[in-house]
Amino acid sequence: MLNSPVSAFSGEDWAQFKTAFIENGRVVDSGQNGISHTEGQGMALLLAVQNNDPATFAQIWTWTQHNLQVRDDKLFAWSWSPKEGINDTNNASDGDLFIAWALSRAYRKWNEPSYLFAAIQVSQSIRATLLRKTSKGTVLLPGAMGFEKPEGLKLNLSYWIFPAIANLSALDPAPEWEELRISGLKLIEEARFGKWQLPSNWIKLEGEKLGPVDGEQFGYDAVRIPLYLIWGQQAAPSSIKPFQNFWGSFTGKPLLPAWVNVISGDMATYNASAGFYSVAAITLAYPNIDSAPLPSFNPDQGYYSSMLSLFTKMALEDLKK
Repeated sequence: MLNSPVSAFSGEDWAQFKTAFIENGRVVDSGQNGISHTEGQGMALLLAVQNNDPATFAQIWTWTQHNLQVRDDKLFAWSWSPKEGINDTNNASDGDLFIAWALSRAYRKWNEPSYLFAAIQVSQSIRATLLRKTSKGTVLLPGAMGFEKPEGLKLNLSYWIFPAIANLSALDPAPEWEELRISGLKLIEEARFGKWQLPSNWIKLEGEKLGPVDGEQFGYDAVRIPLYLIWGQQAAPSSIKPFQNFWGSFTGKPLLPAWVNVISGDMATYNASAGFYSVAAITLAYPNIDSAPLPSFNPDQGYYSSMLSLFTKMALEDLKK
């Protein structure tokens, strides 16, 4: 599958995505009982800008603003259920970053002042609420609540969305954005565990010490780390090599494991989705990313795989500009 032909980002992909996953501005995560969350809303907003679709953008943003922007700050409740409505008022920092970034890009494309105003409000709330000074520099809490313990912090390195950080640094100038960029690169270089020297989906920071937590897996979340490094033009041979070593060992084989335990080396016995294959392809091709052999877009593999597929194609488009 890693040797599949290149598939360019096309309007047809976006049309298929909308049909499969968007209902009246709500992005439906079919893999999580039909909930909607800020990650999905923000990713879809970015894809709407990329596809020059202001009507769909406005619909998604209106739903997001009315249903999720219900906190005292300008961040968003991360999860909404068709049965319960808001089922967790805590935010998810990656979703907030996606939304602010999308609003900023929408303003630049369509010159709608309300998008600029909203983007700045969200960006300022991220800085005020979610950043913490640590021994490793300024870090991003995954959410406002639940990630700070007396013994240390729980972090998710896939929340360092480097192209978004660069965008918000220009939109909302403040030294914290550069501090966040530097800390992310430092943590990604340091969070290397086990045989493959890979980061786990979730890590703990206790003083100067980093360690894997929550199953010790590289997979669902951490798969995005090399994509954001490449997309944000922050990748270097040293930061990309562990991902290339791991995924490269499966080139030409029938199965690319969906996860690996970074400590024990145990691996999934089922195949990663097409979206994972897309990220692996661009990573293995780095630095010659134009030659990345991407799988064709397949919405049948679900919301998250579809998002990873389209985000990889969006990254390639952005980097060609």
